[in-house]
This record gives sequence, C-alpha cells and structure tokens, in this order.
Amino acid sequence: MAFPNAQTLQTWVDEFRDLGYPSAGTLRVLARDGDAATEDGLLTVHLADAETSIYVEPESSASERWLITLEARDEPITLDPAAMLRLAGELASVSALCAFLEARSIAARADRTA
Repeated sequence: MAFPNAQTLQTWVDEFRDLGYPSAGTLRVLARDGDAATEDGLLTVHLADAETSIYVEPESSASERWLITLEARDEPITLDPAAMLRLAGELASVSALCAFLEARSIAARADRTA
C-alpha cells in the first residue's frame, strides 16, 4: 500500500488510543513534507524515561509491514527499577501500536481491492 497520509495516520493513532493501551510516550503524527492532509505520514514517539525518540513507519510503499526505529544515542541511559519497568511498558505499547498499524494497512488494502 502507499504510505498513509498524515490525516489517515492520525485517525489510526486515535483509534489505537481509544483501545485503552497504556501511554506509549508522546505520540506525534508528522507530515513527511508539506501539507499534513495530502503528504505521507510519519509517527514519532518520545519516550518519557529514555530521553530518545522512536519512529514508526511502513517498511516501504509496497508493504503493509511497519517497522520501529529507535534513534541512536550518544550517551548511555541509566534507570532505576521503576523507570525500567515504565520504559518496558512504553516499548510494549509501541509494539502493540506497530501491530495495530500493520492490521489497519492490511484492512485498507483489502478495502481498496474489494
């Protein structure tokens, strides 16, 4: 499928939030270039306890598979047990979000071909 535009991606993220998953950090949908209503969307996640950003996007315009990219860091992260547990929860939510976006992409392709 083609990359979803920012407006479609925002709708999917809102649907995911409505499912009641724990917060996956700060989710932001960005337009890759230009107008958010017409351009490809990109999802960024800023983790609360890791001070790093994550990008969630389709593998390619021909794939429904979504990938998670963790931004490189110059400095190590040191966490206490409570912060590590919160980080694990955030990462689990990002994983669930990625799986949700894959399912929505597959459904969108099926709707277009039906």
